[in-house]
Amino acid sequence: MLENQSIVFTLFLIFTGAACFATLALFARQALIVGYIVLGVLVGPWGAGWVADTRLIANLAEIGIIFLLFLLGLNLAPQKLWQLLKQTMLVTLLTSIIFGLVGSAIALGFGFTLPESALVGIAAMFSSTIVGIKLLPTTILHHRHTGEVIISVLLLQDLIAIVVLLALQGLETGALGWLDFGRLALALPLLIGAAFLAERYVLMPLFRRFDRVQEYMFLLTLAWCLGIAQLAHSVGLSYEIGAFIGGIVVATSPIALIIAESLKPLRDFFLVMFFFAMGASLDLDIAVLVLPPAVLLGVVMLGMKPVVYRYALGRVAESAKLAWETGWRLGQMSEFSLLITFLAVQSVLIGQEVAIVIQLATLITFIGSSTIVVLRFPTPVGVSDKLRRD
Repeated sequence: MLENQSIVFTLFLIFTGAACFATLALFARQALIVGYIVLGVLVGPWGAGWVADTRLIANLAEIGIIFLLFLLGLNLAPQKLWQLLKQTMLVTLLTSIIFGLVGSAIALGFGFTLPESALVGIAAMFSSTIVGIKLLPTTILHHRHTGEVIISVLLLQDLIAIVVLLALQGLETGALGWLDFGRLALALPLLIGAAFLAERYVLMPLFRRFDRVQEYMFLLTLAWCLGIAQLAHSVGLSYEIGAFIGGIVVATSPIALIIAESLKPLRDFFLVMFFFAMGASLDLDIAVLVLPPAVLLGVVMLGMKPVVYRYALGRVAESAKLAWETGWRLGQMSEFSLLITFLAVQSVLIGQEVAIVIQLATLITFIGSSTIVVLRFPTPVGVSDKLRRD
Protein backbone atom coordinates (compact mmCIF):
# COMPACT_ATOMS: atom_id res chain seq x y z
CA MET A 1 0.00 0.00 0.00
CA LEU A 2 2.82 2.36 0.91
CA GLU A 3 4.51 1.53 -2.37
CA ASN A 4 1.36 2.41 -4.30
CA GLN A 5 1.04 5.64 -2.35
CA SER A 6 4.68 6.42 -3.11
CA ILE A 7 4.11 5.92 -6.83
CA VAL A 8 0.97 8.06 -6.77
CA PHE A 9 2.80 10.80 -4.83
CA THR A 10 5.69 10.68 -7.32
CA LEU A 11 3.31 11.01 -10.26
CA PHE A 12 1.52 13.83 -8.45
CA LEU A 13 4.80 15.71 -8.06
CA ILE A 14 5.81 15.11 -11.66
CA PHE A 15 2.60 16.13 -13.39
CA THR A 16 1.42 18.85 -11.03
CA GLY A 17 4.92 20.32 -11.06
CA ALA A 18 5.16 19.89 -14.84
CA ALA A 19 1.89 21.80 -15.29
CA CYS A 20 3.20 24.64 -13.13
CA PHE A 21 6.58 24.82 -14.82
CA ALA A 22 5.02 24.46 -18.27
CA THR A 23 2.88 27.51 -17.46
CA LEU A 24 5.98 29.46 -16.45
CA ALA A 25 7.81 28.28 -19.57
CA LEU A 26 5.00 29.48 -21.83
CA PHE A 27 4.90 32.89 -20.16
CA ALA A 28 8.68 33.09 -20.52
CA ARG A 29 8.46 31.95 -24.17
CA GLN A 30 10.54 28.85 -23.54
CA ALA A 31 10.08 25.24 -24.64
CA LEU A 32 7.96 23.11 -22.32
CA ILE A 33 10.80 20.61 -22.29
CA VAL A 34 12.93 23.13 -20.40
CA GLY A 35 10.32 23.30 -17.63
CA TYR A 36 10.25 19.52 -17.26
CA ILE A 37 14.05 19.29 -16.97
CA VAL A 38 14.25 22.14 -14.43
CA LEU A 39 11.51 20.50 -12.37
CA GLY A 40 13.50 17.27 -12.26
CA VAL A 41 16.62 19.10 -11.09
CA LEU A 42 14.72 20.91 -8.32
CA VAL A 43 12.75 18.01 -6.80
CA GLY A 44 15.08 15.12 -7.68
CA PRO A 45 17.67 13.41 -5.46
CA TRP A 46 20.22 16.22 -5.86
CA GLY A 47 17.67 18.99 -5.34
CA ALA A 48 14.93 18.95 -2.71
CA GLY A 49 14.98 15.15 -2.67
CA TRP A 50 11.20 14.76 -2.90
CA VAL A 51 11.74 12.12 -5.58
CA ALA A 52 14.63 10.09 -4.22
CA ASP A 53 14.74 7.19 -6.71
CA THR A 54 14.23 7.96 -10.39
CA ARG A 55 14.99 4.47 -11.75
CA LEU A 56 11.33 3.48 -12.07
CA ILE A 57 10.45 6.79 -13.70
CA ALA A 58 13.36 6.45 -16.13
CA ASN A 59 12.30 2.93 -17.09
CA LEU A 60 8.71 4.01 -17.68
CA ALA A 61 9.88 7.04 -19.62
CA GLU A 62 11.51 4.83 -22.25
CA ILE A 63 8.01 3.81 -23.35
CA GLY A 64 7.47 7.41 -24.46
CA ILE A 65 10.50 7.20 -26.74
CA ILE A 66 9.19 3.92 -28.16
CA PHE A 67 5.82 5.51 -28.96
CA LEU A 68 7.57 8.55 -30.43
CA LEU A 69 9.58 6.43 -32.87
CA PHE A 70 6.48 4.39 -33.73
CA LEU A 71 4.61 7.56 -34.64
CA LEU A 72 7.60 8.67 -36.71
CA GLY A 73 7.39 5.52 -38.77
CA LEU A 74 3.68 6.01 -39.33
CA ASN A 75 4.46 9.24 -41.19
CA LEU A 76 7.08 7.86 -43.59
CA ALA A 77 6.39 5.66 -46.60
CA PRO A 78 9.12 2.99 -46.99
CA GLN A 79 10.08 4.04 -50.53
CA LYS A 80 10.52 7.67 -49.54
CA LEU A 81 12.54 6.72 -46.47
CA TRP A 82 14.96 4.62 -48.51
CA GLN A 83 15.59 7.50 -50.91
CA LEU A 84 16.28 9.87 -48.02
CA LEU A 85 18.64 7.47 -46.27
CA LYS A 86 20.77 7.16 -49.42
CA GLN A 87 20.79 10.95 -49.81
CA THR A 88 21.78 11.78 -46.23
CA MET A 89 24.18 8.89 -45.48
CA LEU A 90 27.32 10.79 -46.46
CA VAL A 91 26.13 13.92 -44.65
CA THR A 92 25.45 11.96 -41.46
CA LEU A 93 28.81 10.19 -41.48
CA LEU A 94 30.87 13.31 -42.20
CA THR A 95 29.09 15.52 -39.66
CA SER A 96 29.33 12.80 -36.99
CA ILE A 97 33.10 12.59 -37.51
CA ILE A 98 33.45 16.39 -37.26
CA PHE A 99 31.42 16.60 -34.05
CA GLY A 100 33.32 13.67 -32.58
CA LEU A 101 36.74 15.22 -33.29
CA VAL A 102 35.76 18.60 -31.85
CA GLY A 103 34.26 17.02 -28.72
CA SER A 104 37.40 14.94 -28.19
CA ALA A 105 39.63 18.00 -28.65
CA ILE A 106 37.71 19.93 -26.00
CA ALA A 107 38.05 17.05 -23.53
CA LEU A 108 41.79 16.70 -24.24
CA GLY A 109 42.19 20.44 -23.68
CA PHE A 110 40.83 20.04 -20.15
CA GLY A 111 43.27 17.24 -19.33
CA PHE A 112 41.11 14.16 -19.78
CA THR A 113 42.79 10.96 -20.89
CA LEU A 114 42.62 9.78 -24.50
CA PRO A 115 39.98 7.07 -23.84
CA GLU A 116 37.88 9.52 -21.83
CA SER A 117 38.20 12.16 -24.56
CA ALA A 118 37.23 9.62 -27.20
CA LEU A 119 34.04 8.82 -25.27
CA VAL A 120 33.25 12.53 -24.95
CA GLY A 121 33.70 12.85 -28.71
CA ILE A 122 31.44 9.88 -29.38
CA ALA A 123 28.77 11.36 -27.11
CA ALA A 124 28.98 14.66 -29.03
CA MET A 125 28.39 12.97 -32.40
CA PHE A 126 24.65 12.47 -32.08
CA SER A 127 21.60 14.75 -32.09
CA SER A 128 18.52 14.05 -30.01
CA THR A 129 15.76 12.06 -31.69
CA ILE A 130 13.36 12.91 -28.92
CA VAL A 131 13.97 16.70 -28.92
CA GLY A 132 14.20 16.95 -32.70
CA ILE A 133 10.94 15.10 -33.29
CA LYS A 134 9.04 16.41 -30.26
CA LEU A 135 9.46 19.96 -31.64
CA LEU A 136 8.65 18.96 -35.22
CA PRO A 137 5.04 19.68 -36.24
CA THR A 138 2.96 16.93 -37.82
CA THR A 139 2.32 19.30 -40.72
CA ILE A 140 6.04 19.25 -41.51
CA LEU A 141 6.11 15.48 -41.38
CA HIS A 142 3.25 15.25 -43.84
CA HIS A 143 3.89 18.12 -46.22
CA ARG A 144 7.48 19.28 -46.05
CA HIS A 145 10.83 17.87 -46.99
CA THR A 146 12.40 19.28 -43.81
CA GLY A 147 10.89 16.68 -41.53
CA GLU A 148 11.90 13.84 -43.82
CA VAL A 149 15.54 14.96 -43.93
CA ILE A 150 15.66 15.37 -40.14
CA ILE A 151 14.20 11.91 -39.58
CA SER A 152 16.60 10.22 -42.01
CA VAL A 153 19.64 11.86 -40.37
CA LEU A 154 18.42 10.91 -36.90
CA LEU A 155 17.70 7.33 -37.96
CA LEU A 156 21.19 6.88 -39.38
CA GLN A 157 22.67 8.35 -36.20
CA ASP A 158 20.62 5.92 -34.13
CA LEU A 159 22.05 3.02 -36.14
CA ILE A 160 25.59 4.32 -35.54
CA ALA A 161 24.79 4.65 -31.84
CA ILE A 162 23.62 1.03 -31.72
CA VAL A 163 26.96 -0.09 -33.18
CA VAL A 164 28.78 1.96 -30.51
CA LEU A 165 26.62 0.43 -27.79
CA LEU A 166 27.41 -3.07 -29.05
CA ALA A 167 31.12 -2.24 -28.98
CA LEU A 168 30.89 -0.98 -25.40
CA GLN A 169 28.99 -4.08 -24.35
CA GLY A 170 31.73 -6.19 -25.95
CA LEU A 171 34.41 -4.30 -24.00
CA GLU A 172 32.45 -4.80 -20.79
CA THR A 173 32.28 -8.56 -21.29
CA GLY A 174 35.86 -8.79 -22.56
CA ALA A 175 34.80 -9.94 -26.05
CA LEU A 176 35.21 -8.07 -29.31
CA GLY A 177 31.60 -8.79 -30.19
CA TRP A 178 32.10 -9.64 -33.86
CA LEU A 179 29.33 -12.20 -33.63
CA ASP A 180 27.06 -9.49 -32.25
CA PHE A 181 27.88 -7.22 -35.20
CA GLY A 182 27.14 -10.03 -37.64
CA ARG A 183 23.89 -10.78 -35.88
CA LEU A 184 22.96 -7.10 -36.08
CA ALA A 185 23.60 -6.98 -39.84
CA LEU A 186 21.42 -10.05 -40.31
CA ALA A 187 18.74 -9.13 -37.75
CA LEU A 188 17.71 -5.81 -39.27
CA PRO A 189 16.55 -7.08 -42.71
CA LEU A 190 14.98 -10.16 -41.10
CA LEU A 191 13.05 -7.99 -38.65
CA ILE A 192 11.81 -5.75 -41.46
CA GLY A 193 10.70 -8.75 -43.51
CA ALA A 194 8.94 -10.37 -40.56
CA ALA A 195 7.17 -7.12 -39.74
CA PHE A 196 5.88 -6.69 -43.30
CA LEU A 197 4.59 -10.26 -43.37
CA ALA A 198 2.89 -9.92 -39.98
CA GLU A 199 1.32 -6.62 -41.02
CA ARG A 200 -0.07 -8.07 -44.24
CA TYR A 201 -1.36 -11.43 -42.99
CA VAL A 202 -2.18 -10.77 -39.32
CA LEU A 203 -2.51 -7.10 -38.37
CA MET A 204 -4.47 -5.73 -41.32
CA PRO A 205 -7.01 -8.59 -41.48
CA LEU A 206 -7.74 -8.08 -37.78
CA PHE A 207 -8.09 -4.33 -38.20
CA ARG A 208 -10.46 -4.72 -41.15
CA ARG A 209 -12.63 -7.27 -39.35
CA PHE A 210 -12.98 -5.47 -36.01
CA ASP A 211 -12.49 -1.81 -36.99
CA ARG A 212 -15.74 -0.77 -35.28
CA VAL A 213 -14.56 -1.87 -31.83
CA GLN A 214 -12.46 1.11 -30.75
CA GLU A 215 -11.13 -0.49 -27.57
CA TYR A 216 -9.86 -3.48 -29.52
CA MET A 217 -8.23 -1.23 -32.13
CA PHE A 218 -6.38 0.62 -29.39
CA LEU A 219 -5.19 -2.59 -27.73
CA LEU A 220 -4.09 -4.07 -31.05
CA THR A 221 -2.11 -0.92 -31.82
CA LEU A 222 -0.32 -1.08 -28.47
CA ALA A 223 0.40 -4.79 -28.94
CA TRP A 224 1.83 -4.19 -32.41
CA CYS A 225 4.06 -1.27 -31.35
CA LEU A 226 5.44 -2.87 -28.19
CA GLY A 227 5.61 -6.35 -29.76
CA ILE A 228 7.83 -5.27 -32.65
CA ALA A 229 9.92 -3.19 -30.22
CA GLN A 230 10.45 -6.22 -27.98
CA LEU A 231 11.26 -8.45 -30.95
CA ALA A 232 13.91 -5.98 -32.09
CA HIS A 233 15.42 -5.89 -28.60
CA SER A 234 15.48 -9.69 -28.49
CA VAL A 235 17.63 -9.88 -31.64
CA GLY A 236 20.12 -7.22 -30.50
CA LEU A 237 18.56 -4.04 -31.89
CA SER A 238 17.05 -1.27 -29.79
CA TYR A 239 13.42 -0.97 -28.73
CA GLU A 240 13.28 2.35 -30.59
CA ILE A 241 14.45 0.92 -33.92
CA GLY A 242 11.86 -1.86 -33.61
CA ALA A 243 9.08 0.61 -32.90
CA PHE A 244 10.17 2.72 -35.88
CA ILE A 245 10.05 -0.31 -38.17
CA GLY A 246 6.63 -1.22 -36.75
CA GLY A 247 5.37 2.22 -37.71
CA ILE A 248 6.88 2.21 -41.21
CA VAL A 249 5.22 -1.04 -42.26
CA VAL A 250 1.81 0.41 -41.34
CA ALA A 251 2.51 3.83 -42.88
CA THR A 252 0.77 3.10 -46.20
CA SER A 253 -2.36 1.76 -44.49
CA PRO A 254 -5.50 3.97 -44.39
CA ILE A 255 -5.64 3.47 -40.61
CA ALA A 256 -2.21 5.05 -40.01
CA LEU A 257 -3.68 8.45 -39.11
CA ILE A 258 -6.21 6.88 -36.73
CA ILE A 259 -3.45 4.98 -34.96
CA ALA A 260 -1.31 8.12 -34.69
CA GLU A 261 -4.06 10.16 -33.08
CA SER A 262 -4.87 7.46 -30.54
CA LEU A 263 -1.26 7.19 -29.31
CA LYS A 264 -0.34 10.89 -29.03
CA PRO A 265 -1.67 11.34 -25.46
CA LEU A 266 0.22 8.25 -24.26
CA ARG A 267 3.39 9.47 -25.94
CA ASP A 268 3.18 12.85 -24.23
CA PHE A 269 2.45 11.27 -20.84
CA PHE A 270 5.64 9.22 -20.89
CA LEU A 271 7.79 11.94 -22.48
CA VAL A 272 7.06 14.27 -19.57
CA MET A 273 8.53 11.59 -17.29
CA PHE A 274 11.53 11.18 -19.61
CA PHE A 275 12.58 14.81 -19.34
CA PHE A 276 11.82 14.91 -15.63
CA ALA A 277 14.05 11.87 -15.05
CA MET A 278 16.81 13.48 -17.11
CA GLY A 279 16.86 16.55 -14.87
CA ALA A 280 16.52 14.52 -11.67
CA SER A 281 19.52 12.33 -12.51
CA LEU A 282 21.96 15.27 -12.59
CA ASP A 283 24.42 15.13 -9.64
CA LEU A 284 24.70 18.81 -8.72
CA ASP A 285 27.67 18.30 -6.39
CA ILE A 286 29.90 16.96 -9.16
CA ALA A 287 28.32 19.24 -11.78
CA VAL A 288 29.70 22.31 -9.98
CA LEU A 289 33.23 20.89 -10.15
CA VAL A 290 33.14 20.12 -13.89
CA LEU A 291 31.15 23.16 -14.99
CA PRO A 292 33.82 24.75 -17.28
CA PRO A 293 34.36 21.78 -19.65
CA ALA A 294 30.65 20.92 -19.64
CA VAL A 295 29.57 24.47 -20.48
CA LEU A 296 32.22 24.83 -23.18
CA LEU A 297 31.28 21.50 -24.76
CA GLY A 298 27.58 22.36 -24.69
CA VAL A 299 28.02 25.89 -26.07
CA VAL A 300 30.40 24.77 -28.83
CA MET A 301 27.99 22.05 -29.96
CA LEU A 302 25.07 24.48 -29.91
CA GLY A 303 26.96 26.96 -32.08
CA MET A 304 28.74 24.52 -34.36
CA LYS A 305 26.13 21.93 -35.27
CA PRO A 306 23.75 24.28 -37.16
CA VAL A 307 26.66 25.66 -39.21
CA VAL A 308 28.09 22.24 -40.04
CA TYR A 309 24.68 20.84 -41.01
CA ARG A 310 23.97 23.95 -43.08
CA TYR A 311 27.02 23.47 -45.29
CA ALA A 312 26.89 19.67 -45.36
CA LEU A 313 23.26 19.61 -46.50
CA GLY A 314 23.96 22.42 -48.94
CA ARG A 315 26.54 20.19 -50.61
CA VAL A 316 23.85 17.60 -51.39
CA ALA A 317 21.60 20.12 -53.13
CA GLU A 318 19.33 21.02 -50.22
CA SER A 319 18.15 24.63 -50.09
CA ALA A 320 19.84 27.06 -47.70
CA LYS A 321 16.59 27.62 -45.80
CA LEU A 322 16.00 23.89 -45.26
CA ALA A 323 19.65 23.31 -44.34
CA TRP A 324 19.64 26.06 -41.70
CA GLU A 325 16.36 24.91 -40.16
CA THR A 326 17.57 21.31 -40.08
CA GLY A 327 20.82 22.43 -38.45
CA TRP A 328 19.07 24.36 -35.70
CA ARG A 329 16.64 21.52 -35.02
CA LEU A 330 19.56 19.07 -34.74
CA GLY A 331 21.78 21.42 -32.75
CA GLN A 332 21.88 19.40 -29.53
CA MET A 333 23.47 16.28 -28.11
CA SER A 334 21.43 13.11 -27.70
CA GLU A 335 19.75 10.84 -25.21
CA PHE A 336 21.99 8.20 -26.78
CA SER A 337 24.91 10.24 -25.40
CA LEU A 338 23.57 9.58 -21.91
CA LEU A 339 23.09 5.86 -22.58
CA ILE A 340 26.60 5.52 -24.04
CA THR A 341 27.95 7.34 -20.98
CA PHE A 342 26.14 4.96 -18.63
CA LEU A 343 27.61 1.90 -20.34
CA ALA A 344 31.07 3.47 -20.41
CA VAL A 345 30.93 4.04 -16.64
CA GLN A 346 29.83 0.44 -16.13
CA SER A 347 32.77 -0.73 -18.27
CA VAL A 348 35.12 1.51 -16.22
CA LEU A 349 36.18 3.31 -19.40
CA ILE A 350 35.40 6.71 -17.86
CA GLY A 351 34.95 8.04 -14.34
CA GLN A 352 31.97 9.76 -12.80
CA GLU A 353 33.34 13.25 -13.48
CA VAL A 354 33.56 12.62 -17.22
CA ALA A 355 30.04 11.17 -17.17
CA ILE A 356 28.71 14.32 -15.49
CA VAL A 357 30.49 16.50 -18.08
CA ILE A 358 28.65 14.66 -20.86
CA GLN A 359 25.36 14.68 -18.96
CA LEU A 360 25.50 18.38 -18.12
CA ALA A 361 26.59 19.34 -21.66
CA THR A 362 23.68 17.31 -23.05
CA LEU A 363 21.21 19.13 -20.80
CA ILE A 364 22.68 22.50 -21.80
CA THR A 365 22.23 21.68 -25.48
CA PHE A 366 18.72 20.35 -24.86
CA ILE A 367 17.69 23.59 -23.18
CA GLY A 368 19.50 25.89 -25.61
CA SER A 369 18.39 24.09 -28.76
CA SER A 370 14.77 23.79 -27.59
CA THR A 371 14.63 27.49 -26.78
CA ILE A 372 16.07 28.53 -30.15
CA VAL A 373 13.74 26.24 -32.12
CA VAL A 374 10.63 27.34 -30.23
CA LEU A 375 11.46 31.02 -30.77
CA ARG A 376 12.37 30.72 -34.47
CA PHE A 377 10.54 27.81 -36.10
CA PRO A 378 7.08 26.19 -36.19
CA THR A 379 6.57 23.78 -33.28
CA PRO A 380 3.60 22.25 -31.43
CA VAL A 381 4.51 24.48 -28.44
CA GLY A 382 5.18 27.70 -30.37
CA VAL A 383 5.16 30.94 -28.41
CA SER A 384 2.90 32.65 -30.96
CA ASP A 385 -0.01 31.63 -33.17
CA LYS A 386 2.20 32.13 -36.21
CA LEU A 387 4.74 29.55 -34.99
CA ARG A 388 2.36 27.09 -33.33
CA ARG A 389 1.85 24.06 -35.57
CA ASP A 390 0.64 20.71 -34.23
